[in-house]
Amino acid sequence: MLRHDRGFRLAWLRRAAAVSAFLAAFAGGVVPAEADTLSEIEAPAVGETLPSESLTLVPEITPGSDQPLVKPASEMGGATLAAEESESCGAPTDEGQFACFEAASPGDKSPLASGTAASVAPPQWCEESTGTPLGNRTQVCQVNAGTYTTYKRVDGRTTVSGQANLLFINYSYGNTGIGRIAHQVEVSAYNGWGEALKASVSGKATASGECTVESSSFPSKPVAPLNSWRVGESFFDTTATNAGDIGRCTTKWTITFLNGAQAPVEAAYTISEFRCDNATGGRASVGCVVPWFPSLLTYSQAKTPNLVRHVTLAQSSGLPGKTFEAPLKRSTNPVVNVKNRSLSCGDAPSIAGKSCDEYPFATTRNGLFNNGGTRRTFTDCDLPNIASGTGAKGVSVCMIPEGEQNVQGGTNTQFYRAERMLDQDPFRVGSKA
Repeated sequence: MLRHDRGFRLAWLRRAAAVSAFLAAFAGGVVPAEADTLSEIEAPAVGETLPSESLTLVPEITPGSDQPLVKPASEMGGATLAAEESESCGAPTDEGQFACFEAASPGDKSPLASGTAASVAPPQWCEESTGTPLGNRTQVCQVNAGTYTTYKRVDGRTTVSGQANLLFINYSYGNTGIGRIAHQVEVSAYNGWGEALKASVSGKATASGECTVESSSFPSKPVAPLNSWRVGESFFDTTATNAGDIGRCTTKWTITFLNGAQAPVEAAYTISEFRCDNATGGRASVGCVVPWFPSLLTYSQAKTPNLVRHVTLAQSSGLPGKTFEAPLKRSTNPVVNVKNRSLSCGDAPSIAGKSCDEYPFATTRNGLFNNGGTRRTFTDCDLPNIASGTGAKGVSVCMIPEGEQNVQGGTNTQFYRAERMLDQDPFRVGSKA
């Protein structure tokens, strides 16, 4: 189920066949890693500049992007995808003609009959992205709306001479192995009349933060006919390319409506959801992600049944990491990780073939060192001196087969690399058959 507060079904975005092909093409685009333990992976040497893994940007679906999420309220402090001004108007001509643009909520708009015209089709879930950004680890989308109205003044009286109700699709995507992100904007009038439908629309892309505009194109096109899409496409390169660099990129489309001799009016849409870095341990390259999305770390029930049992029991007892609302947070601080491990398993018994497993992991900010609480355990965990317990604080410990813990270490390492998990990044933990 999609995580959203409100949504409207836009039939013009339903391209199931294209989405299926898209998923099939890119679902496997991850960087494999050898099976490692939970120890920290060394980052590239300071000052070392390394290239991206590929020169061609394509939308990527990471292994942890199981479903999109509305941007959490706790992450709303920065700039969010939205119209910057609710209304803007041009100065009247000598003949008393002028136009205004007013941003609006899309609400429950009538579906459009035609599909979008972008070279990269937005994912199907984009239709749900109203109100606040909806995204996964490498994609963000939002549908906005607005009204373009033309006026004329005759003998001191102002009357409406035309109006066009518009929808805007803002879709931005990146790739964990490339230091480039894209921001597409698509505009369509779904109803209208009069002088407003004589206008043309164009756009210009700009950037701020640790990135620059690589290319931008939105040539002037007429607003009419109704239900036709006008597309702007832009690409932005991060400047956070030296080893250890981390940078945010804000991308902006300024959409301009021009109608004869009337002064132009503008609508501006901004996205500030991507972070690019060359600081991901074990991944000597630049890449970009949506850092607030809590990717899903998945364990195999077939390969690690005892590990999955422990994680399931720990989460059921109230410890975080299962849901979007209560994720775990990554730790890359070796001091934190060592202290977490020591407080959880430092006095674990020596049992042949078994190892102490802690949940939340030592490589999170949710362990005993940061989050406090006490230890808990469960039946058949071989820790008789530790009591059971419940609640969101604390840590669960259980003795599990060494082989399963080794698999867990490799799985965690690959996940942290593939999702570009930096310190404090949220993530979830689940299992599959």
